[in-house]
Amino acid sequence: MSHYHIDQYHPKMKRVMDNVNEVIVGKQDVVELTLIAIISKGHVLLEDVPGVGKTVLVRSLAKSLGCSFKRIQFTPDLLPSDVTGVSIYNQKEMLFEFRKGPIFGNIVLADEINRTSPKTQSALLEAMEESNITVDGETKQLPQPFLVMATQNPIEYEGTFPLPEAQLDRFLLKMNMGYPTQDEEVQVLSRVQEGHPVDRVEPVLTKEELIEAQQEARNVYVDESIKDYIVQITQKTREHQDVYLGASPRGSLALLKAAQSLAYIRGRTYVIPDDVKFLSPYTLEHRVILKSEARLNGATVKRVLQEVLKSVTVPVMREPVKG
Repeated sequence: MSHYHIDQYHPKMKRVMDNVNEVIVGKQDVVELTLIAIISKGHVLLEDVPGVGKTVLVRSLAKSLGCSFKRIQFTPDLLPSDVTGVSIYNQKEMLFEFRKGPIFGNIVLADEINRTSPKTQSALLEAMEESNITVDGETKQLPQPFLVMATQNPIEYEGTFPLPEAQLDRFLLKMNMGYPTQDEEVQVLSRVQEGHPVDRVEPVLTKEELIEAQQEARNVYVDESIKDYIVQITQKTREHQDVYLGASPRGSLALLKAAQSLAYIRGRTYVIPDDVKFLSPYTLEHRVILKSEARLNGATVKRVLQEVLKSVTVPVMREPVKG
């Protein structure tokens, strides 16, 4: 759990966090991680049981950021055109008109992505990767900013199509919300009694300010020793005896970008080793595949990552000299 005090946050980011925390009870880490993904121009995979507040989280973030929100409910019979949109012939005008699909939102909730066919999954994942879609040979730009928050049921649920490794790699972060504690659940009931708090959320940032924040975060200083630390961590995941497939260079890049965004959100102009440590499980866990015999012997990716982090020397950071 993040032990950071919210008063130290970047003023813009603090406004967003405070706003969302009015609606979401006791999930500061999840809110912060989702904000990291938005600032990094990345996407999030939430693996969780239904009913823990994923839609509320995404809607309240979209409203706080002055962004449009769209939701796609993935089902076994959903077609790629149901996601991207479709060209319809207008008899009056005698030409084809493109009707935009729900992917044309700033913040898109892709619900239960593992319940739909691989063909429809890949339509969504192409849009995530390219920030555009191709329909009838024509490329259409998606609105900016653009974030996909995909949710999937835990794998043991029946009737699911697990995402292939190469597609999992396209998500910057993977996390779960988990059930609220008893006190938090009581608070949720009290808040919802008066009408849903998400309906009362007002924007505290404009889209332009958000795009500016995305650019500012890319200027956060990353020392060579931190880059070395990141690469050592991802390389060790490839060398671990229990690992069949380790984190790719895309994993190193995800960790670097996410660490810059975390430093920015927390009001710093430079990345510290703690940023990398905190984010390693969220950025790397879904990029590591264990050998089947290791899994049978009770190994977990979480434990492998803990061992990796212990085995890599943490760089000693001096605060960068200003100007």
